[in-house]
Amino acid sequence: MESSFHGVIAFALMAGMLVIGSLLRKNIPVLRNSLVPASIVGGLLGFVLLSLDLIPGFGSGDFTGLTFHFFTLSFMSLCLTSSSGDKSLSGGSIVRGGLWLTIIWTISLGIQGVLGYGVIAVYDKVTGSNISAFLGAIITHGFTQGPGQALTYGNIWEQEYGIANAAQVGMIYASLGFLMAFLVGVPWAKRVIARGQNLNKKSSIDGDFLSGFYPAGNKPETGRMVTHSANMDSLAWHLGLLAIAYVLTHLWLLSVRDLVAGFTPWGLNLSVLFSHNMFFVHGLGVCVLMRLLVDKLGFARHVDNDTLKRITGSSVDFMVVGTLMSIQFAVLYALLTPILLVTLVITLATLFGCWWMGRLSGKLGHERSLTAFGCCCGSTGTGLLLLRMLDSDFSTSVAKELAFFNLAIVLANIHVLYIFAPIAPSLSPATYLLAFGGTALVALAVVPVLMGKLKLAVPRATVKETIQ
Repeated sequence: MESSFHGVIAFALMAGMLVIGSLLRKNIPVLRNSLVPASIVGGLLGFVLLSLDLIPGFGSGDFTGLTFHFFTLSFMSLCLTSSSGDKSLSGGSIVRGGLWLTIIWTISLGIQGVLGYGVIAVYDKVTGSNISAFLGAIITHGFTQGPGQALTYGNIWEQEYGIANAAQVGMIYASLGFLMAFLVGVPWAKRVIARGQNLNKKSSIDGDFLSGFYPAGNKPETGRMVTHSANMDSLAWHLGLLAIAYVLTHLWLLSVRDLVAGFTPWGLNLSVLFSHNMFFVHGLGVCVLMRLLVDKLGFARHVDNDTLKRITGSSVDFMVVGTLMSIQFAVLYALLTPILLVTLVITLATLFGCWWMGRLSGKLGHERSLTAFGCCCGSTGTGLLLLRMLDSDFSTSVAKELAFFNLAIVLANIHVLYIFAPIAPSLSPATYLLAFGGTALVALAVVPVLMGKLKLAVPRATVKETIQ
């Protein structure tokens, strides 16, 4: 039985790092005031312990698979969650705000890919190195999409196209992206609040926000039991629903992969698109279909959205800590200079782009700018956390705009995310730059249209004042 414990103990180590990270965040002033999440604190601690070989019998590779699966679970549980109760999406202002966030993210996705590719290409010419430019390009998947997709595409690039260390470098970028989001975003938010530029004047960084724990008398309740405890626990029921979706996705991929083997229409290698490395994409489709079936059959009363949201949130926490613990110190050390150069250039470009574009979006420009920066350096959750600093009770429309944004970015970028990104190393430099740079330019061309609509809904003086 001893051999069966290795994977379980790896998971236990990740959970333990989350607990330790929470306690360190609560009790160390510099961590508390910087608002760094427990997953990052715990993940960095785990990375240091593994790098110093202080956790015998375990290495970074033991956490890579867990990170991938928690990433997949976070997206699949999100797709099983119903949004039918949110009637606010029908409001024109929320759709327009969501479109602004979508445009900013789409431009960021394209520009980061182009700049990352370019920085490594220039670095090679200046230093005489022979680093693949795609080790710079993958930063866009680590920053705008997060560790899960960086790992997914990195694994494909390694296995199918021989880009050495692509997955590791992608996860390093994702980790640095989370750090940049908070190192830059928190002081930015504090500056906006100090100047009174946020719309929600009630916002403040209270003790609960700083410590990361709720006091005994102010604990919010979330989630409802849908199964009787004499039958089975409600959490086990919801995990079972996700397990069914997981098995169905696995069976789907096994049945299709032989059909598409060797089939390359228009030069697209369908074997890559239907491999288990793209499990999360197919899992999203399965969960969407399952949710439609649940609603159609009137079975929704047996599914609790809050419980699914807790599964999503927990999966994200484990994904982040696992990402940091999966980093191989040797790879980071060997490529430290080009990685830091790419990260610096991308962070500055993303900061300027989000600030400038967000300011054009109207009277909630500061809120959208900061939220977009969090999303473009980490994840939607990072953007939401930064938004909470400016809008503590989410009384503005920006939090609801993020719901529209999560769907819109997939639809707007489906050609990049599911066609060009998986096969990027097989493209010529010109085709790659055209695909990513062209996507950013098309999104940028939509900005005047959005501004025109904005002027119809907001007084001209307000727009002028906001831009200034």
